[in-house]
Amino acid sequence: MSVFENLVGQEHVVEIIKSAVAATRSGAESQEMTHAWVFTGPPGSGRSSAAVAFAQALVCPKDGCGDCNQCRSASNGAHPDVEIIRTEGLSIKIDEVRELLTRVAWAPSMGGWRVVVMEDADRLTESAANALLKAIEEPGNRTVWLLCAPTLHDVLPTIRSRCRHLQLVTPSNQAVAQVLQKRDGISPQMADFAARVSQGHIGRARYLANNESVRNTRTTIMALPLSLKGISSAFAAAQALVDLATEQANSAADERNEKEIDDLSVAYGKGATGRGMASGGSKAIKELEKEQKTRSTRMVRDGLDAALLDIATFYRDVMMVQAGSSDALINKELENEINAYAMNNKAQATINKINAIMEARVNLGHNAAPLLTIEALMCVLAR
Repeated sequence: MSVFENLVGQEHVVEIIKSAVAATRSGAESQEMTHAWVFTGPPGSGRSSAAVAFAQALVCPKDGCGDCNQCRSASNGAHPDVEIIRTEGLSIKIDEVRELLTRVAWAPSMGGWRVVVMEDADRLTESAANALLKAIEEPGNRTVWLLCAPTLHDVLPTIRSRCRHLQLVTPSNQAVAQVLQKRDGISPQMADFAARVSQGHIGRARYLANNESVRNTRTTIMALPLSLKGISSAFAAAQALVDLATEQANSAADERNEKEIDDLSVAYGKGATGRGMASGGSKAIKELEKEQKTRSTRMVRDGLDAALLDIATFYRDVMMVQAGSSDALINKELENEINAYAMNNKAQATINKINAIMEARVNLGHNAAPLLTIEALMCVLAR
């Protein structure tokens, strides 16, 4: 199976990548290939998947067959010439970039290309971005940088001006549903539901289709707009939403955190005969705990952001009904509630509420206090 088969609805991007890979094989000078690329697109469009597929194709002797050892090792981060940078913190700091630059300065070990995939280039701090800029300005002969971000504006202007831009699009609901049915064996009804409510986000659609608890959580979230009857209910809804996001983040993190600390303790000699952990072990564990706390903070914010996007679909559907179009509702299961809400509220108020949700998402992205941000939002939605 080709590495490009996972890029649903991105035929234009696949064609450009294949042309670039072919240009590297021909040996002739060409405008098809360059040393730095930036992939942008909405969540779920597959920008990171496209970048990783590009990396696989560059190191694969068959231009991305998907079956050879090079393709498999490149996708899971085990290939010596492919660096996949995934941050679980709130930002990518300059120390991380400097360490990366030291590694990528080496020549490719397997005779092809040294490829760096940075999945969250929008999370670079200013100093880290400036350090990366110098490397992109003076690239190695066989080094390729593949940066991923939601939009071009999320990347430092001096960096994006030196990169070739590939814009991915949100795949259609029909395309996502077909993938779920063919690749994952999901029933047509469940595939249609998951594709519709995930709004073309393939990963989230698969997660929804395969996890009943996730679907139940979404049902709880979608009930919140209908529960808003006044200020007291707004504060209650805000607390419920933050508690839900925190509980999900803690549930996902607890087992992983414990294992990471145990593994690090063992690496420093805990449990072995002698005097216990080697020098520096306690400091390393404190640093790990700090990283885990940062990761947990991001997971809570990401969970809230996803919940706000779900709530926004409710008001989007209301706005569609108020505009006289009820054929393309995202939340068809709530059609009666949506129709009633649309009749009892003005269209301008609906627009204002959608704008308030988007503003709250921006504020969360700027590290605003989650509970205060959600409380302020719910007070607006309760009007």
